[in-house]
Amino acid sequence: MNHDRMLTFIDSLYAGNTPFLDEIERRSLEEEIPIIRKPTQALLKFFMEKERPEAILEVGTAVGFSALLMSEYAGEKCKVTTIEKYEKRIPIAKENFINARKEKRITLLEGDALELLKNLDDSYDFIFMDAAKAQYIHFLPDVLRLLRPGGTLVSDNILQEGEILESRYAVTRRNRTIHSRMREYLYEITHCDQLQTMILPVGDGVAVSVKKKGKNYDEEQGKA
Repeated sequence: MNHDRMLTFIDSLYAGNTPFLDEIERRSLEEEIPIIRKPTQALLKFFMEKERPEAILEVGTAVGFSALLMSEYAGEKCKVTTIEKYEKRIPIAKENFINARKEKRITLLEGDALELLKNLDDSYDFIFMDAAKAQYIHFLPDVLRLLRPGGTLVSDNILQEGEILESRYAVTRRNRTIHSRMREYLYEITHCDQLQTMILPVGDGVAVSVKKKGKNYDEEQGKA
C-alpha cells in the first residue's frame, strides 16, 4: 500500500471547517505559518464533539487557528486559555479572535509558557500542547497539575517527521536536543502512573493521554 497516496485520500475526505477558519488556514499556509494539519484538526473536532470540554488550556497559540477551532466545536460553554510568547504572532491571534467574535471566550496569555503555567491554578478538562517541542518535558509537571482527573491531554508533532525513530546520532546536531527531550517526554507520558497514553500516527504524530481518576474520585464527586 502506498502510504502517501493513502494519506492524500484520507485528507480529501475532510469536510473542512467554517469559512473563517478555512480562510485563516489558507493565509497561514501561504505565509508558511505552522498550523495543525488536517488529520489533527479532525481529531480535535472529534474530541470537542465527544467530550464538550468547558475549560481548555492550549500551550502554543501561533495565530489562533487551533484555539478558534476548539472554541467553535466545543460548544457555547467552553472557555479557552491559550499561551503564546512569539511577539509577531500575538497581534495576529488577537485580531483573529476579535474578527471571529470569540474574544470573550478565548483568553490569550502572553509570555513564556514555562513561567505562566506555574502561575495558573484552575483545572482544565482538555489541554492541547503545540509549542516548542523541546519544552514539552519541562511543561509536563504543571500540565499534570492543571489537568483534572478524567481530562484529556493531546500533544502534537511528537514524531518530528519521523526523526524520532532514528538514533540520536542520525539526526542533525541542531535537532539532537529536541530529539532527546521528545523521546524523554514520550517515555514519561507512557509510563506515568497518572496517565493512560496512546500514540497515534496522525499528522506528524499525536499523543493522547487521559489523566486517571483514582480509586475514590467518583465517590468524592458524588459527595460534592
